[in-house]
Amino acid sequence: MSEMRSILTATDLSGASRHAADRAARLAQANGAQLTLVHALVDTALDDLRRLIGDGDQARSLVERDARDRLHAQAVQLGRRHDLSITEQVAIGNPVQELARLADAIDADLLVTGTRGAGFFRGVVTGSTAERVARRSARPVLMVRQAAHEPYRRVLVPVDFSPWSAASIELARLVAPGAQLVLMHAVELPFEGRLRMVASESQIARYRDTATSEAKRRLDEFGATVGLREDWLAITASERADPWMQIVQQELEQDCDLIVIGKHGRHVLEELLLGSTTRMVIAEGSADVLVSTRRTS
Repeated sequence: MSEMRSILTATDLSGASRHAADRAARLAQANGAQLTLVHALVDTALDDLRRLIGDGDQARSLVERDARDRLHAQAVQLGRRHDLSITEQVAIGNPVQELARLADAIDADLLVTGTRGAGFFRGVVTGSTAERVARRSARPVLMVRQAAHEPYRRVLVPVDFSPWSAASIELARLVAPGAQLVLMHAVELPFEGRLRMVASESQIARYRDTATSEAKRRLDEFGATVGLREDWLAITASERADPWMQIVQQELEQDCDLIVIGKHGRHVLEELLLGSTTRMVIAEGSADVLVSTRRTS
């Protein structure tokens, strides 16, 4: 993907979800892309409304009309602010499935979601709607936490040297072309716990130093391969912390406003699942998160 021509963003019409819509509009304007704003009404909830309220068909019709009116008002406001023509869509069904279906229908290059809201996205926890969208989607998913006041300035790209890493760099450059990229590799020490039962502290220290030096060399080579200068690279040692902890720590220390991370990593077992590191970064980080769903061959 060398350019963005179509962006799909979801809104639950809450104030929090407007951050995602605004970021999507900024990206659409910068790329000359078509922006589609979608609001999902859960079909089972509408069925319950029709069943439990007298004259339920009329009540359902009123709810749908109200949703369309509110969505139109948000689209008009967003379009005026960013000088965009915005396509509006009210979807009825399972929100995750409907968003994936619409993304395929319009051949969206990017899906943009909020991470907090009043129903469609409420909170960022493992298993949340936002995470389920990223898990299901075959397209990149940008999860917006912060209000968009400017283009992304500093982007953290965790690299594990898997086929997902180069695609993450390409996506970061596309979404944040003017940002400084910070590459990092979270060093893991396999079997360190077991080694402590049979090896001395000095042997373990050498193991750690060797692993860190090897990772630094590979990171330098990878950075050169994708055309980054060495002063844009960062590396962190293990300190017995899980990779997601190291990524979140570097996000804060490097003052990054976006993390671009692959959907899976080297240890993926199931293509339909998000990798555990990605899930935890989504849950625990404070920057926006862009999940890359493509890998290089």
